[in-house]
Amino acid sequence: MNYLDFFELTQEPFSNAPVSRFYYGSAQHAQALMRLSHCVASMKGLALLVGDIGAGKTTLARRMLDSLPEAEYEAALLVIIHSGITAQWLLKRIALQLGVENPADEKLALLSQLYQRLVRIHEQGKKAVVLIDEAQMLATREIMEEFRGLLNLEVPERKLLSFVFFGLPELEENLKLDPPLAQRVALRYRLEPLSEEATDAYVRHRLRLAGAPRVPFTAGGISAIHALSRGTPRLINTLCDNALFEGFLARARDLDERLVERIGRELGLEPARPEGPPTGAGTRDGRLDLEEIDAFLDSLTK
Repeated sequence: MNYLDFFELTQEPFSNAPVSRFYYGSAQHAQALMRLSHCVASMKGLALLVGDIGAGKTTLARRMLDSLPEAEYEAALLVIIHSGITAQWLLKRIALQLGVENPADEKLALLSQLYQRLVRIHEQGKKAVVLIDEAQMLATREIMEEFRGLLNLEVPERKLLSFVFFGLPELEENLKLDPPLAQRVALRYRLEPLSEEATDAYVRHRLRLAGAPRVPFTAGGISAIHALSRGTPRLINTLCDNALFEGFLARARDLDERLVERIGRELGLEPARPEGPPTGAGTRDGRLDLEEIDAFLDSLTK
């Protein structure tokens, strides 16, 4: 027997692999997907989604790729695995992803091939879209200039290619390496950590899809998971997976906050500390009165 048998699960519910079946469409993930989809449907050029480590960017990128109808889009997902890539490598890889056969080594010839392929895609009534995951790895001015050039490929009144960048927040700084490209960002969206309510729904969602007949986590256990993970999906998965395994070893059907907090300590996680009331000059017992607030606001307009 393993923990799947013990908790009557048909598969691992908390794997950190990007399994599309377990996609959880939180309110903000749904908003992000809707806005990004509108951006590529309108061929606005460049859209940007950023979030901290483990926020679910890769999962959202794969979800978006799966959601684009093949009859309407020529879409591809390119994952950047290191920062040492060259602009030439990137250009050739994009060409291959969009269906260019035998891409040329010489840049002008390659651009001509890509342009001709994009025109054919356009004539077929489809839109060309490339999703770039781990886009913060694109950290040179040369590469940013290459993207700007690709966004210039167009026919009258219509761009031929759209990009969506998924990456860590430092991606915003990388874009500034080429200010004209930064000005072409048509949409920016940032994934924030899940709330405690969304964390609870996320855990229940994955357990249900894995066949769980009941939720083994107590209310206190869920609160501890949220506090220790700070609402980061990847850490939620790690905590829940460990809790299920430890519960199996202890033959515990109910997974409470004590178990989760012990696992958190073993993983080196600490709960977020609640912010205290403001202190210092201009406060009484850490509280500002209404007159002081009004005076501060007035000072901002002078």
